[in-house]
Amino acid sequence: MFCTNCGSRVPDAANFCVGCGARLALSDPPAAVPDDDPPPQPDPEIAATTAIEFTRVTVSAAPAHAATATCSWCGTVTDGTRSSCPRCGAALDVPEDADQAGWIEVPGRQDMAKIQMGNSSCQIEGSYVPVADVNLAPGDSIYFTHHVLLWKEPRVTVSTMPMAGAWKRVFAGLPLVMTQATGPGHIAFSRDDPGELMPVPLQPGEAIDVREHLFLVASASVAYDWFPTNVWLQTQRGNETETHYPIGMFMDRFSAPRTPGLLLLHAAGNVFVRQLGDGETILVKPTALVFKDPSVEMHLHFERPGMTFMGWGNWSNRYLWLRMVGPGRVAIQSVFARIEGEARNLSGCSYATEQQW
Repeated sequence: MFCTNCGSRVPDAANFCVGCGARLALSDPPAAVPDDDPPPQPDPEIAATTAIEFTRVTVSAAPAHAATATCSWCGTVTDGTRSSCPRCGAALDVPEDADQAGWIEVPGRQDMAKIQMGNSSCQIEGSYVPVADVNLAPGDSIYFTHHVLLWKEPRVTVSTMPMAGAWKRVFAGLPLVMTQATGPGHIAFSRDDPGELMPVPLQPGEAIDVREHLFLVASASVAYDWFPTNVWLQTQRGNETETHYPIGMFMDRFSAPRTPGLLLLHAAGNVFVRQLGDGETILVKPTALVFKDPSVEMHLHFERPGMTFMGWGNWSNRYLWLRMVGPGRVAIQSVFARIEGEARNLSGCSYATEQQW
């Protein structure tokens, strides 16, 4: 080691230079170095931001339910914890679907969906051929057509409910009587056909017109009536003339005159509803009609070639429609039947509009 003052060589262990007596720089005691460095202190602004962010993530991860949910079919507002509407059974977790033409698909009913009917209740069971299982409270009653009864408990009382205009109803193929069931007890109904069971709640003053043979069951508060459709056409084969009714000779009208009621219909396939404005029209297949509001007018409409060739002059290749005129709702089903006599020679019809190609 060498002295930094005079350059003399000194022993490594010496504290002072042997040449000039200067204190050697290396003899200064080294500064004490702690064994462990203290942890760095976080910046206060960063720490506050981190705490706030952590709180936000924790809250968003917690399960939450909507305060309320509104049924897209009947408008009933629930507490948001139900999966189906207690008034009509429609699924509440399915958004309302509408196509570009304005048709809205009626929401389906979940298997085992429960509908409240005053003190009584109805449970929709199954999806392919649905069953309406009604639990009647003591004194509550419903009415139905006799051929849709599937099973019942012996304590449920069944009686007939005669209808006015009996012979006209028999002639038109409508049931002569309605059957009435009174609780307490369970009673179940089925159309014995694949399709969709559609509950239609009615508020006081509301009414709908239903195409015949689609009615399943109704609560006692729903009034029942029927009226002629005045929609018909005549075809001729030789000397024989036949009259056809594309939507039936009569339609059923159900209404709730004083208190709310529930109507159950059975439709084939899927059901779609469209709201027509005042004077707005739509052409539908007659056998696809499910129901309409009483404010909606209807009549026949024909579309056909304008030339007479290969029998076209007799309208044998025509299209036959049911023209619906608003305002009001129109409901159709996706499954429809061929109209009897549609392709035969036309000899007469009720009021109809026409369009030639």
